[in-house]
Amino acid sequence: MVNFTIQNVLIAASDDYAKVDVHIVNGAIAAIAPNLQVIGTPIDGKNKLLLPGFFNAHTHSSEMWQRGIMSVLPLELWLAELYDFAPLDPEQVYLSALGTAVETLLSGGTSVVDHLVLIPGLELETIAIATRAYREVGIRAFIAPLIQDESLTAGIPSGESAQNHEPYFRSTAATLEIIEEAVRQFHRPDEGVNILVAPTGIQLCTDALFQGCTELSDRYNLCRHSHLLETRAQEKLAQQKYGCTAVEHLKRIGYLSDRTTLAHCVWLNDADIAILAETQSTVVHNPLSNLRLGSGIAPILKYRQAGVNVTFGCDGASSNDSQDLLEAIKIGSILHNVTDSDYQHWITPRQAVEMASLGGAKGLNLADKLGSLTVGKQADLVLYDLTNLSLLPRTDPIGLLVLGRPSNVVDSAWVNGKQIITGGKFTTINVDELRQELFNRSQWETKRKSQTVAQIEAHYRTVMGL
Repeated sequence: MVNFTIQNVLIAASDDYAKVDVHIVNGAIAAIAPNLQVIGTPIDGKNKLLLPGFFNAHTHSSEMWQRGIMSVLPLELWLAELYDFAPLDPEQVYLSALGTAVETLLSGGTSVVDHLVLIPGLELETIAIATRAYREVGIRAFIAPLIQDESLTAGIPSGESAQNHEPYFRSTAATLEIIEEAVRQFHRPDEGVNILVAPTGIQLCTDALFQGCTELSDRYNLCRHSHLLETRAQEKLAQQKYGCTAVEHLKRIGYLSDRTTLAHCVWLNDADIAILAETQSTVVHNPLSNLRLGSGIAPILKYRQAGVNVTFGCDGASSNDSQDLLEAIKIGSILHNVTDSDYQHWITPRQAVEMASLGGAKGLNLADKLGSLTVGKQADLVLYDLTNLSLLPRTDPIGLLVLGRPSNVVDSAWVNGKQIITGGKFTTINVDELRQELFNRSQWETKRKSQTVAQIEAHYRTVMGL
């Protein structure tokens, strides 16, 4: 492992900035101070800003193949349309994982939580392929195989009409066996690959699946990940299924904990928020997909005031159409200036950076190892070029990074002390070849509504009173 010294670099210090040198030894931050003696390879940090790597704390890598084409629909109908597409193949899984990792790194993220869609019948192969892609790029990967044990139509409230749902093609027990085998084969935290238990959400999962995941989480010390109350329809469904809120129910069955990250969390009440704070669960804010799908605006300022840990995610590239983490952080910060008139609660750029870095680390039970420029923590770092036109003129570097529209500003990135980007270029993979492969494997097309989607839409409109 190469040791190095970043010289004369700008870092955030209290309410100001400081120019320092940073020693990286054996993949960890060994010292931060001015005028350190050079250890190992010198890295020129002049006119650059050093920050801890951000977390893209919720995405679905394989959705890259549908970005830009999905209809303007609410989540339940958007999902029906997404299911209508041709099934994924292993090569698509590989290429889209590479693409997700590259875009995340180029926007400041050194870790990605991939709520990975599995190819039916090739579940373990899907996980293996995504693992290989993330290892090749060098990003820190948290692979959360997306699992369910109920059919798609079960995710919409029944309303006054009785609904019969087709049984899911794979049993709950078989699904849990796949996840346990995935843990045995691929869970290697020391090598930068982590497996999470990740039932998709209350809308498509039985209690047996949630409880089975909780048991696996406890047995193997795994983190937990799920969607939670992304839409008003899911709020209605929870009352129908449980006679209480989804948050109350998940607490009752033991799924919430300080190792649980919950994506979206748009439709929670004050009592729900108190439960999240009590259980130390983390909310992953996905503002762009929530806007694109009309899901609503998550009450992020309320979460923060209640002491709930919050971080950011891009969500999949067919419900956001981008994996630009800086864009998600910007929108996820300033969106809430219209939800709370007390500006003292608004999210500052420095708070946003801390949410994206340390907030992500806390949600994955890694705050002692990642998420800040602290001696002893692992060197997941990003160096930003402050001479880039989109970060000029020279005012507040973090303000420019978060509130501006920065592009091509990542000069260097390291994960666990290994350099992945240098001078804005990847050292681990050929991005030009990846771009060409993505182009060759796709074609210009439009999407037309199928009969299946039309039927689901008719029921959805009735139940939602539209």
